[in-house]
Amino acid sequence: MNTALLYHLLDVDPADGPAELLHRARGSRHLPHLVLSALAREDVRMGEPARAELRRARARADRYAGLALDLARSTGVRAIHGLPLAGYYPADLLRPQAALDLVAPGEAALWQAVVRLVTDHPVETIDITLLGDRPHHTAVTVRWPAEDPLLDPWYRVRLATAALPGDCATVPVRPYLVADDHVECLIALAEAQLGRKGGVGATGAAGATGAASGPPDPLALLDLSCLTDQPFEPAETAAVLAAYRLAPEAAALLDLAAPLLPLGTLAAVRTALTPELAPERRRRAEAAATPRLPVRHGTLLRRTVIRHTWDEARLLGAGGSHDGGALLLTPVADYLLGAPDAAPTLADRSTALDALHHWDTHC
Repeated sequence: MNTALLYHLLDVDPADGPAELLHRARGSRHLPHLVLSALAREDVRMGEPARAELRRARARADRYAGLALDLARSTGVRAIHGLPLAGYYPADLLRPQAALDLVAPGEAALWQAVVRLVTDHPVETIDITLLGDRPHHTAVTVRWPAEDPLLDPWYRVRLATAALPGDCATVPVRPYLVADDHVECLIALAEAQLGRKGGVGATGAAGATGAASGPPDPLALLDLSCLTDQPFEPAETAAVLAAYRLAPEAAALLDLAAPLLPLGTLAAVRTALTPELAPERRRRAEAAATPRLPVRHGTLLRRTVIRHTWDEARLLGAGGSHDGGALLLTPVADYLLGAPDAAPTLADRSTALDALHHWDTHC
């Protein structure tokens, strides 16, 4: 990877220079830190504010790596997507780290990791989402401020009991990732395309066909460029992507990358994916007629003293009965569950708080 690729992906004329490249990068997620590291690699002159920003970004990445290692040893969770992909970047290039993504082997391990984070860091928000009904998968995001919260993004750690959440419609939840590390990274890149509106593999027409539409995600293509020299076995890799229901997204991403990058063995992977596309399109068309996977988002009712004896969260009805209803009591906080796009009313919150009071006094 070199700065020429960055200029191309960010649509900057190299004649406009590194200042314009950095300016354009600041409008694209966390790419400024990657651009700064690429410019530093080429000894481009920069002032102390830029160098200080890069030092803080490197410290942030190191802290995420330390957190992942510590939590893996203590709870069994493991890093997926961003941190493993960063391992394929050259040592002096800093992959953007918007969040640390972790997958837990079960709900007990997830809450053990959350408790560790809440205990060891000044966590300010804990968001929770349940995928499915019975059984369900749990996703938790915790956030706390950076050392300089006015200049740097907050720390964000996302934990889930499912490695791949799918799109809640035609691509199902797949709890586990079992493959070589570089193949898992390719799977993660393909999965990320499911949520891109109007982009590669977005749900709807693009998701059903795998056709590439909309501008490519620069970070996805940069990630892919770091995987092109890995020893992918074409037929086996294509079969694994198909088994994870991601052949259309992987094919579309590789099609977008082909004019920009030497794909190496990934070119043969793209060829091997071709016979997998039509069966997956048919499967998704049939799945579209079935009900969507229920998704419930938690609205915080209260943070609690850590319930160290709890291995799992508890679902309660709004009236306090154990009927799998509207309340979720966790080892760190209690929530009112509802649809992601439906804010609870004051009456809903009042009823939920009454139910919590009843539980506190009688359970």
